[in-house]
Amino acid sequence: QTRKSPRQRGEAREQIVTAAVKVFAEKGFEAASTRGIAERAGTDQGLVTYHFPSKDLLWRAAADRLFSVLGERLETRAASVSQTDPRERVREAIREYVRFVAEHPEFFRFLVDEGNRSKARKRWLVDTHLKPRFEFMKNSGLAGAADIKESAIPHAFFALSGAAGLIFAVASNCRRLTGLDPKKRDAIEAH
Repeated sequence: QTRKSPRQRGEAREQIVTAAVKVFAEKGFEAASTRGIAERAGTDQGLVTYHFPSKDLLWRAAADRLFSVLGERLETRAASVSQTDPRERVREAIREYVRFVAEHPEFFRFLVDEGNRSKARKRWLVDTHLKPRFEFMKNSGLAGAADIKESAIPHAFFALSGAAGLIFAVASNCRRLTGLDPKKRDAIEAH
């Protein structure tokens, strides 16, 4: 057996995390298996456990991946928007978030599933990823630019999270109910 280079090991790890995001979103933590994740990644079980000694660590890596991609997208977009018009910055941040959840419907499913399950994973997810985003919304001036009163920020945060993502997370329901395909570019932009 040939030894893999550090680059090959890194690529294998990335394939595993990418597969884990999908499998955890589709099945939830409890029903997902590292064997199923290995199959989705096109690798073997041993390589999964080499990189991630526990399913919990793999789940955390999947969450880190989703939030990292979201953060990069929002930061890149924010850098390209006029800094002189705070309302336009807010609008563009919302547009980019909608585009992200349209491309990653697993994001909504991932959050909802663990938001109702394990206390330890929920605590970790909130403390590591949601709280910093909430605090940014609260303290960056974005809420003020959108005329959101401080007492309404929690409602705005969850309303935006849910309203932006649900249509893409249950796209087949939307198509059957309304005839609208939310995955189409014009539907995404309208949303």
